[in-house]
Amino acid sequence: MAQAEKKGGLLWKSSASKKPLKEKVVLMYDEIFMTEDPSKCSPRFWEELFLMKVNLEYLESKLESLDGEELMKIKDNINCLFQHCIQALGEEHPIRVVNALQTLCALIRGVHQKNKSTSGFDIINMLMGFDKAELCMKNLMESLDSLLCAEGSESLKSLCLKLLLCLVTVTDNISQNTILEYVMINSIFEAILQILSNPPCRREHGYDAVVLLALLVNYRKYESVNPYIVKLSIVDDEATLNVSNQQYKDKEEEHQSGFFSALTNMVSEERAFFETNEAILLALYEAVHLNRNFITVLAQSHPEMGLVTVPISPIPTTPVTPLGTTPPSSDVISSAELPLDADVQTSNLLITFLKYSSIVMQDTKDEHRLHSGKLCLIILTCIAEDQYANAFLHDDNVNFRVNLHRMRHTLPSAGSSLPGRRKVCLIILLSSLCSRRCIQIVHKLLCYQKKCRVRLHYTWRELWSALINLLKFLMSNETVLLAKHNIFTVALLVVNLFNMFITYGDTFLPTPSSYDELYYEIIRMHQNFDNLYSMVLRLSTNAGQWKEPASKVTHALVNIRAIINHFNPKIESYAAVNHISQLSEEQVLEVVRSNYDTLTLKLQDGLDQYERYSEQHKEAAFFKELVRSISINVRRNLAFNTLSQEVLLKEFSTIS
Repeated sequence: MAQAEKKGGLLWKSSASKKPLKEKVVLMYDEIFMTEDPSKCSPRFWEELFLMKVNLEYLESKLESLDGEELMKIKDNINCLFQHCIQALGEEHPIRVVNALQTLCALIRGVHQKNKSTSGFDIINMLMGFDKAELCMKNLMESLDSLLCAEGSESLKSLCLKLLLCLVTVTDNISQNTILEYVMINSIFEAILQILSNPPCRREHGYDAVVLLALLVNYRKYESVNPYIVKLSIVDDEATLNVSNQQYKDKEEEHQSGFFSALTNMVSEERAFFETNEAILLALYEAVHLNRNFITVLAQSHPEMGLVTVPISPIPTTPVTPLGTTPPSSDVISSAELPLDADVQTSNLLITFLKYSSIVMQDTKDEHRLHSGKLCLIILTCIAEDQYANAFLHDDNVNFRVNLHRMRHTLPSAGSSLPGRRKVCLIILLSSLCSRRCIQIVHKLLCYQKKCRVRLHYTWRELWSALINLLKFLMSNETVLLAKHNIFTVALLVVNLFNMFITYGDTFLPTPSSYDELYYEIIRMHQNFDNLYSMVLRLSTNAGQWKEPASKVTHALVNIRAIINHFNPKIESYAAVNHISQLSEEQVLEVVRSNYDTLTLKLQDGLDQYERYSEQHKEAAFFKELVRSISINVRRNLAFNTLSQEVLLKEFSTIS
């Protein structure tokens, strides 16, 4: 007897005739694509259809092969199929539910392919009909919610999430996907949160759940009230901690999914250098940006991973020292390091994120890495503005050993451990990349240190050197950069960061000698500040587009120039009197310490103030493009990698 070989929904006999035989499910699809109601001649048509193994390839290709007019002729049958799929989701027979979910995926994708250039309303009409759309989507969302919250098959939960991701990403711009209005009305937020709160479910479905939530939060977020934004923003401490911290408690069982594990996977040495995951970063950003309580998740440390601690005190959420008073002696950090066991691996979500950021920022030439690098900095910006996060970052009681990676020659060699003790040192070190956003992050951290009189043990010279090198870069490339950019914005940020150290450094630098070293660096690198002054003076005295921004830098340089003009003659005089051709650093510092009293500086207002981050006003275009890229990527992966039935059917192999 001749055996049959399956190809694209056809069964080919291996005999000489080679006459193809169609699978029964394909024959049933063909009936749906006729203009007549298939159930007229076969009353059990729909009941039998969902017992047949879905042929996704054939169903989608059939939809794609029809032109718009042909598709409209069978709209009633498409509507009927969609409605019967939803009805089948309530069946007790799991095979029917699986086949209904996969058929819905094929229908949504197939119809979308025919409506790429039209509005979402056409898709709604073709799938459900305008008159029945509200009820259909209500029933669909309720069924999916029930399946996600039930204690049944993990494969069904997985397929429900795939269907939802398919539904969300049918358009590149998710805000143009009008079907999502029904997903807003019939929220599944609680079902997503339940998946993330349950360790077994989280391990199986955490990634898809997090990506789905990140996309839903970005639906028309600036145009209307998005219930997913509202609900994410008010998740309380306990629920938030249960969602993320439970993952650490399950660490010994197996690899887990969700915020932490996804980031952990991203920083694995084998993968991190070659790929980024913008969807997970977006989810992390939304959680940090929308919900202050999530900062407690970032700040959670994990003793089972080898935490090194000293006797702890409660983390302050308000300034620990009244402004204008002398900070307690404990604020002055001695040079002795706390013992850090090289074999101890300490981690939490924030530390994992910082390590990942250092890897991403090594190379931002690729568009995806550039997006990820920018998103990392935006997340750091939100963290730097949060009072609780700052209290944790500056807490000297909890210590971490973290490996950061080389970043444009501004970091120690790859794999080296950070010697600093407080977590905030990591952010300052990362920000030595010295982009505009990085400078703003450092400024916000300094504002907190000044406000709370936190004295940070950090090698500040590394930051000062990086800032001066940035000024050198701007001046060396003035002509090229001014053709496209307002370089004076960055120059002003750099100069004012130095002004922050000059004016308020005595409140947050660790020792008096640190303040002396600041002056030494300014004097040693005075030629760069002189050159900057010459450049901005030239442009501020000429009529042109750069007159005003250049003038701001000119005025901001007043104290730096006063320091240079005050100390340089005294250093030269000291060298002449003592017949020394080149002074050592200690000799210069001696001159500096001896002549503070005669230095006059101007008080500059607003140095310890900053404009808070605003997504809608500053980054709306960036996030629109980022979400578009994520939507395309999710849809592409769903189309080719995630809808095979073999695993699903194997799980139900005991069912006839």
